Amino acid sequence: MKIAIDGPAGAGKSTVAQIVAARLGYIYIDTGAMYRALAWAVIRSGLPADDEEAVSRLLSQGTIELRRTEAGQGVLWKGRDITAQIRTPEVSNVSSIVASLGKVREQMLHLQRELARQGSVVMDGRDIGTHVLPDADVKIFLTASLEERAKRRVDELHAKGYDVEYETLLAELEERDRRDSERSVAPLRRAKDAHLVDTTGKSIEEVIDEILKICL
Repeated sequence: MKIAIDGPAGAGKSTVAQIVAARLGYIYIDTGAMYRALAWAVIRSGLPADDEEAVSRLLSQGTIELRRTEAGQGVLWKGRDITAQIRTPEVSNVSSIVASLGKVREQMLHLQRELARQGSVVMDGRDIGTHVLPDADVKIFLTASLEERAKRRVDELHAKGYDVEYETLLAELEERDRRDSERSVAPLRRAKDAHLVDTTGKSIEEVIDEILKICL
């Protein structure tokens, strides 16, 4: 069984998808973490994030692994565990840029579909139900108000020790939404057959219950 969960940044996709996968005993695939891993590598290499040829070549020369751990999903680049390093504001912004590159998305598409062949999966991202797994058995479009998404992200980053301002992050999320929705390749949009789940004002458990009812 294939479950696709899409939605904008900060909607809670990764948290919810990971728990849903665990409850169902399915494999969890966080495609956003794959783009974050590449973004981390781009930053580390000093390449311009919008240089399609250079970034595509970097991806070809590297390897991205997703590993299930007791703490959640681990992310590795060329065998190095970078799970903690890919959740910074800088990586978030760069990942949105590299994700808009056509060649990069095509390469990622093959990697993601290969991962989905492992068995029953819950895969989250921006274009899973529309592009990566258009034949998914269940499609969810997870969203929340821009203001709530910004507040969640601020709380998350503050908890990790980052000094970020709400207004700054609000503007960055708005820009990411625009970039994700307007990119020419596989833009963020709700699939016609996707169930809309608005997480505004809801607890994680309420959202998970709602999704499990849809899946089962």
